[in-house]
Amino acid sequence: MSRIAQIELDDRNLPPPTPEIEQERRVALFDLLEENSFSLPQRDDRVVPDGPYKLALSIRDKRLVFDIVTEAGEPAVQFLLSLGPFRQVVKDYFAICKSYFDAVKNLPPAQIETIDMARRGIHDEGARILVERLEGKAIVDHDTARRLFTLVCVLHFGG
Repeated sequence: MSRIAQIELDDRNLPPPTPEIEQERRVALFDLLEENSFSLPQRDDRVVPDGPYKLALSIRDKRLVFDIVTEAGEPAVQFLLSLGPFRQVVKDYFAICKSYFDAVKNLPPAQIETIDMARRGIHDEGARILVERLEGKAIVDHDTARRLFTLVCVLHFGG
């Protein structure tokens, strides 16, 4: 099966998340495990192990690390992505999320909806960048990329 069956976030060296960040993390993890599309493309002559996969996400040396093993624990692939292309969109995403969380407490529904539309747009941009960065390494659909981008943001929170 071409999907992620288990996800581990290595956030040991990060500051404790805010309640809002923790909620974003829980929702992204739940949604991702409920439904995702994740496969590894054939590269060179190496055999690509079948999924489902276990994914460990971390940040090491200013790189996003995807460590992927089979459900049985056999190594599948590890790849590292530069965080540079994500910096601005992550910054924008946190700024709009803060505006959204503040708006929910104080503003009327019409204004909240406007901010939420902007938040979704930035989230889509982050997903698009992630799909581009994963090209040739992993194949994901749009919804999976959106949820993975949320997890990238959670890991970025402390970095």
